[in-house]
Amino acid sequence: MKTPLADRIRPSSLDEVVGQKHLIGEGKLLRRIIENNEVPNMIFYGPSGVGKTTIANIIASNTGKTLEKLNATTASVSDIKRIVDQLDTFLAPNGVLLYLDEIQHFNKKQQQSLLEYMENGKITLIASTTENPYFYIYNAVLSRSIVFEFKPLSADDIEEAVQRGIEILKNDVYSSYDVEIEDNVIKHIANTANGDVRKALNAVEALFLAVHPDMDGVIRIPLELAEQAVQKKALRYDKDGDSHYDILSAFQKSVRGSDPDAAIHYLARLVAADDLQSICRRVLVMASEDIGLAYPQAAAIVNACVNSALQLGFPEARIPLAEAVILLATAPKSNSAINAIDKALEDIKNTDTGDIPQHLKDSHYGGAKTLGHGIEYKYPHSYPNHYIAQQYLPDNIKDKVYYKFGENKTEGAAREYWKRIKGSDFKE
Repeated sequence: MKTPLADRIRPSSLDEVVGQKHLIGEGKLLRRIIENNEVPNMIFYGPSGVGKTTIANIIASNTGKTLEKLNATTASVSDIKRIVDQLDTFLAPNGVLLYLDEIQHFNKKQQQSLLEYMENGKITLIASTTENPYFYIYNAVLSRSIVFEFKPLSADDIEEAVQRGIEILKNDVYSSYDVEIEDNVIKHIANTANGDVRKALNAVEALFLAVHPDMDGVIRIPLELAEQAVQKKALRYDKDGDSHYDILSAFQKSVRGSDPDAAIHYLARLVAADDLQSICRRVLVMASEDIGLAYPQAAAIVNACVNSALQLGFPEARIPLAEAVILLATAPKSNSAINAIDKALEDIKNTDTGDIPQHLKDSHYGGAKTLGHGIEYKYPHSYPNHYIAQQYLPDNIKDKVYYKFGENKTEGAAREYWKRIKGSDFKE
């Protein structure tokens, strides 16, 4: 079976690796570790196609340890036992370097089976994962490992790898032909790979398989064919994974930070991922959490936009959603409501708040007066400005202040109104 281009082009030295300069650039920690040939237990965390396996292979080639590879999606405890059985034999005189791909698929028992041998140095673990290791890898393994985060590759990095892949194909497979590649083909592939060099190289290989020499013995690769090979830009998105929560986090923080351009960008990512439910839920909560009482009408407007989006479905749903997001991003901001409720909940959880005042208890039943319920209650609508001072909070927290007026026009007006009405009773 022919080896895929992504494997044929795989670098054999750190200098050939594209990207990840924050890890393997001159003087960086991972490069120093590799060059010193003293390999600790490590976890490589990052998206697919960014060089985790490549760098693990380079490390393996530089060590005297026996290399074993497992993929946690298919491996079992018996596979680990087989590796352990090699220890202290002529098969692994210097110990084992275990490259465990997709470690997040190992359960607790499987991960813990490695601990004893990680501690005594007989097994050196290099585990890779596309999921956040602090969520998916057990603390005992994490505490014995160094975590290195791999970043998506830039389009420039991928262009370099694509160019190298094309040269390999031209020299190894199509050396008897002239190859002409239309302008922007390489750039288009790099820009649509979304940081995944493997996807880009697969597209290159598909292009060469799809063309034939013309009458002049020239292989021509037009941009139109490259667009067909890529078809749709790769999206790093998993509704149960890190990318999902990272995009939602960036989305809300952009709205909170009043940056409509960034907010629309992250909305577009969510729309492209066809995640209507997450968008609707997030814009509804932002209307109250981040805009809140600074512009209370936002909640009603956003709710109307969400209802429209749910009725329309994609692709039309993007329009009312964009309206809602731009409204929220450009609206005045206040978090006074969420602060107030969270402070109150904290007291409910941790403080003896005491009983409800007698005059506030229900008095609409026979015998209530006998219990003293509601007797001293003053009906505010019977007084000027519909207000009369009386205690509402329980005795234990009667002086507590949960709500603080936000610094915005709407809450500022409310603050001045109640300060005038309540006078010396006004609390802030």
